[in-house]
Amino acid sequence: MAKTAELWTAARKRALPGPWGRREYLREGTAALLVAVLSGIISLADPMNPLGAIAVGLAAAALYLLRRGLPLTVLLLTAVGLGAFGGCIPILAAASWSAGYRMARAWALTAACASVLVLSTAVSLRYNLDGIPPRGLIGINLAVFLLFVVLPAVFGRYRAQRRTLLSTLQERNDQLLRERAMIAHQARLRERQRIAQDMHDSLGHQLALISVHTGALEVDRGLTDRQREAVAVLRQAAVTAMRELRETVGLLRDENTVGLAGSRGAAGTAGDTGAAGGVETIERLTDASRAAGTAVRVTRSGEIRPLAAATGHAAYRIVQEALTNAHKHAPSAPIEVALRYEPDALLVEVVNGASAATAPGPVVSGGQGLTGLRERARLLGGMVHSGPTPEGGFRLAGVLPYEGAGRPPADDPDLPEAPPPAPPVRRSPALGCAVVVGLACLAFLGLLGFGGYVLVEETDNATLDRDVYDAVQVGQPESAVKDKLPSGSDFLTSGYRQKGPDVPAGASCLWFSAEQRSDEPAGDYASRLCFRDGVLIEKVHYRA
Repeated sequence: MAKTAELWTAARKRALPGPWGRREYLREGTAALLVAVLSGIISLADPMNPLGAIAVGLAAAALYLLRRGLPLTVLLLTAVGLGAFGGCIPILAAASWSAGYRMARAWALTAACASVLVLSTAVSLRYNLDGIPPRGLIGINLAVFLLFVVLPAVFGRYRAQRRTLLSTLQERNDQLLRERAMIAHQARLRERQRIAQDMHDSLGHQLALISVHTGALEVDRGLTDRQREAVAVLRQAAVTAMRELRETVGLLRDENTVGLAGSRGAAGTAGDTGAAGGVETIERLTDASRAAGTAVRVTRSGEIRPLAAATGHAAYRIVQEALTNAHKHAPSAPIEVALRYEPDALLVEVVNGASAATAPGPVVSGGQGLTGLRERARLLGGMVHSGPTPEGGFRLAGVLPYEGAGRPPADDPDLPEAPPPAPPVRRSPALGCAVVVGLACLAFLGLLGFGGYVLVEETDNATLDRDVYDAVQVGQPESAVKDKLPSGSDFLTSGYRQKGPDVPAGASCLWFSAEQRSDEPAGDYASRLCFRDGVLIEKVHYRA
């Protein structure tokens, strides 16, 4: 029972897809009632007895409610019903529109429409209750097919594609808004990263020099106790400032970690091109260190060549970081700064020797300087190496290529993932629908011309000339008489059979539309010729 209930629920949801609210109930119920009334009225005019018309109307209402969940099934059932009942035309138009709206594949929709034409024509030929000639019946089915199947299906497909296009454009717009917000957020993070980097490199270096100067003054024997105490306070203030600076820089870096996995390229290239200095300003750093009592020697080798702003600034930062670390960890140790212009890259090397003296106070280190240098060099396509020397000193070296400055490597794992591609925007279906509607209109016009030709031909076949009527005589053989008569048309002369004199017993008759005599009053006239036993036994001319 439970399985049966589940199957029933699934079938109900498939046939009547939701959601169903008060608005949907009102809309679908009103439309189904309207379709039922139209189908009943058309069935009564067909003509059909009232009970049959009510049955057709109820069936049309039920099919209308099922059209959303089962568009193909409803369309084919309606095509079968149309062959026997003309009252199925309203539900046929609704089912065609629903099939065009919900069947996304063009070939499936085309096959469904072709099946409607075949089924309706076959059923109408089988149940030709009005006696319409086959050619006329095929023409009528073609006209109904073009007007009530092709056009609604085309408009339904146009509406579905337009809705899809608008939905795609809305999704595209939402994605562009998200990307714009993300770019603005990343720009803010890059600026904060640049500020943190500049604070670390510039202010950290200056505070390190202050600490070195005050440490040297503190051990100077020429100072009085009060002066030495003031210098100690100054050194302590510098150390405290360095610690707070490291904490601030670390906070900025931590907050930028999530959003700046690959956004440091701009901070290390374009954002720094106008910063404090390049290789030409390295002498300022070494002069300040010498003024603090540290022996610093600068050597340059190779063919000096102009550098990109980002490359020169990265070299400046490497020297600045190395001098700062040497002042903090190895005060008074000699320092060697070497700039080597190799054929394909600039080699920056800073080596400090071992220091016999220890730092006058606790060393403040945030651990961010070398990380920032490696990031700068990597974004330029280079590298940074650091480590102790065999003599007990420390070496910091960077390789900065001349080419590719400011271009991160293609396989950079830290670069942000590219946003997913926007869904393709489909072209507007208006042109295609216009072409289809135009072709349908041309076909309909051609069908009207064909129908007019058939109607004229059927009229000629159903009309008996007065001279022929007068020429045939009672008692002539049936074959000789029929050779003179037109082929006739049961469709156009069916109304004549209920009027006129009674048909002779055992006779078979032919009815024709007769030409009117000049002395006869206006009206329709019919001619009837009856045969029995292969002989013309009666000919009658009467007003129909």
